[in-house]
Amino acid sequence: MSRFSLNQATTKRWPMEDTVAGCVAAGVTGIGLWRDQVDTYGVERTAALVRSAGLDVTTLCRGGFFTADAWREDNLRAIDEAVTLGAPVLVLVSGGLPDGSRDIDGARQRVADAIAGLVPHAQGAGVQLAIEPLHPMFASDRCVISTLGNALDIAEPFPADAVGVAVDTYHLWWDDQVWAQLARAGAAGRIACFQVADWITPLPAGVLLGRGLPGTGCVQMRRFREAVDATGYTGPIEVEVFHEDLWSRPGQEVLEETIQRYLEHVV
Repeated sequence: MSRFSLNQATTKRWPMEDTVAGCVAAGVTGIGLWRDQVDTYGVERTAALVRSAGLDVTTLCRGGFFTADAWREDNLRAIDEAVTLGAPVLVLVSGGLPDGSRDIDGARQRVADAIAGLVPHAQGAGVQLAIEPLHPMFASDRCVISTLGNALDIAEPFPADAVGVAVDTYHLWWDDQVWAQLARAGAAGRIACFQVADWITPLPAGVLLGRGLPGTGCVQMRRFREAVDATGYTGPIEVEVFHEDLWSRPGQEVLEETIQRYLEHVV
């Protein structure tokens, strides 16, 4: 349990104060925060709450979406929010193709250029940017970075403490190159965060919500954890699941099952 972190997405509808209290009661010491929920509760207020509870903020999700008009201002603000919250890592979801575009190479170059523009502010703030590759089915509208290799290629020109990668089992389980790319990421010290969720089939109509708790799908969870550990990564392991069925249940109940499945299928 020393590495377990509850990502807020897993218990999305659990109010902030209840989430923090539930983590403390369950012996959970890490939490991954989402900006929408932090904004609702208040950035400074959230920072004070988690600090008084003794929780470590493992990541802040999310920055990125570099196709938006105000992407730069939003990402600079996200870095500052991470500092206030004590989050060492800001997860970046790059965004899809610009409206009307079919130029995926150009879109990926836009991501690289945008991150380059954020690095000085992130370095000055002491926040590591984590490029998260998403499953290819999200390339058109959510994330043109589809493989760990893509993410590492963009990260490599920058210091590892400034730009790393987010490893998420849900998005990477299908890739036969992922094991070699994990070793590459670890050798460069670029694994900024490790998130676990299972792939369940059949996918629901909203595929974004098609994740499952560890052990409910087809992902080799323990193999991933062992491969990440073998790189030398010893940081938190976040369980991050998006599913309407989970969100409709009491948060404490979901947390208890999440911990149980983490212990049975990840560690």
